[in-house]
Amino acid sequence: LTTIQFCLGLIEKYKGKKIDLDNLPLTNKKTYELLSKGETMGVFQLESAGMRRVAKNLQPSQFSDISALLALYRPGPMELIPQFIEGKHNPKDIEYLHPKLKPVFEETYGVMVYQEQVMEIFSVMAGYSLGEADMIRRAMGKKKISILDANKKRFVLESGKRGYSKEIAEKVWQYIMAFANYGFNKAHAASYAMISYQTAYLKANYPVEYMAALMSVE
Repeated sequence: LTTIQFCLGLIEKYKGKKIDLDNLPLTNKKTYELLSKGETMGVFQLESAGMRRVAKNLQPSQFSDISALLALYRPGPMELIPQFIEGKHNPKDIEYLHPKLKPVFEETYGVMVYQEQVMEIFSVMAGYSLGEADMIRRAMGKKKISILDANKKRFVLESGKRGYSKEIAEKVWQYIMAFANYGFNKAHAASYAMISYQTAYLKANYPVEYMAALMSVE
């Protein structure tokens, strides 16, 4: 944050431009080109050699790609990164757990990335209120598997009433239980991704000022 502030001061001083970070367009072409080339030294959370390699393979083209990348690049979900990349480049080959779950997984190319997606599944398949689904999300975040286990019977039963077969409900349940060990919070990932995007934007569009700020601060 200090580097960003320093950079904005340099841009204002030497370019005569006042950048409003809160209203940056999230579609800046230069920013995604920089990320896709893996030129992310000095970009928040995306500096490691592994992260640069993944960014080059993924070729991020929208904000949600950055957010998902930050959530996946951790022990556990990291093994899903190849599937995520494959889904982005070949969307026709994505296999969803059930056609009605496509809206839940479309943004993440068929891969379960966030706890909030589990909330949506409980709501879509079993009619849970979002408040009830949030209790499930919190239980996952705190690794309280007992709360999840206590909801299994209701989930399968209510899903059946809404036209999902027991086999599908059980399959989705197993998927959720596997995910519970490493599920990440989307709100957290998106907050980090915003800073990643801001630093990448400044580096891509104002490289001299950004690198001067980075060297001054770091």
